[in-house]
Amino acid sequence: MLVDSHCHLDFPELAGEIDGVVARAERAGVGVMLTIGTHLTRFEQVLRVTERFPNVYCTVGIHPHEAGHEPCVDAKELAALAEHPKVVGFGETGLDYFYDHSPRDRQRASFRTHIAAARQTGLPVVVHTRDADEDTMRILAEEMGRGSFKGLLHCFSSGPQLADFAIETGFLISISGIVTFKKSEALRRIVETVPLDRLLVETDAPYLAPVPKRGQRNEPAFVAFTAEAVAAVKGVTAARLAEQTTANFFRLFAKARIPS
Repeated sequence: MLVDSHCHLDFPELAGEIDGVVARAERAGVGVMLTIGTHLTRFEQVLRVTERFPNVYCTVGIHPHEAGHEPCVDAKELAALAEHPKVVGFGETGLDYFYDHSPRDRQRASFRTHIAAARQTGLPVVVHTRDADEDTMRILAEEMGRGSFKGLLHCFSSGPQLADFAIETGFLISISGIVTFKKSEALRRIVETVPLDRLLVETDAPYLAPVPKRGQRNEPAFVAFTAEAVAAVKGVTAARLAEQTTANFFRLFAKARIPS
């Protein structure tokens, strides 16, 4: 079984044919999907998707793009929303200095709030970081100093310094379809160095479709192509990669249940 550890099933590109999307994923061997919160104002839509399918879970949170636009909340409010049985983590949160769609101080404050909720509840935090490696490492290190928490770096496309930091911090690293792109040799070299027990695979659907589906709308079924590419880089079979990344997912997202 594979797990798509990061997708957006509530986004309009997928929501309009959600039954088919989930069915195709299941036929491709994807047993569980984690659909990610990006707006608190749209959280009910995310929850409705999880309530329709026993093998779909979600997170609650505010994407860094939305940190300046969504209502301000504290860690207690996030933790209360995570009491729902289908909510297994927080985010995606973090820093995006590439687009700067929200003021950086608001991004940093929101990031720390999500981490505080993760620390309070024991649920993991899903971290988005782009062109912000130094601040991401600084904030994670400072917050770890206030008390430990679990998490992952999603859709990893940064450099080896951040990868090494994540591993030293106890975080997992999630690999998207970017790893299949012709120009991603640097990322593949980093994947070679990441221990198998720290890896996850994801689609970030509807974005970043892997080769051979590049240019199409992405969907959870396509995580199988990413998993095959990661297995090749790691020198293991696709079955071994699927087994390990699935085990990693349920170790990190301990509130999720393995399908019977």
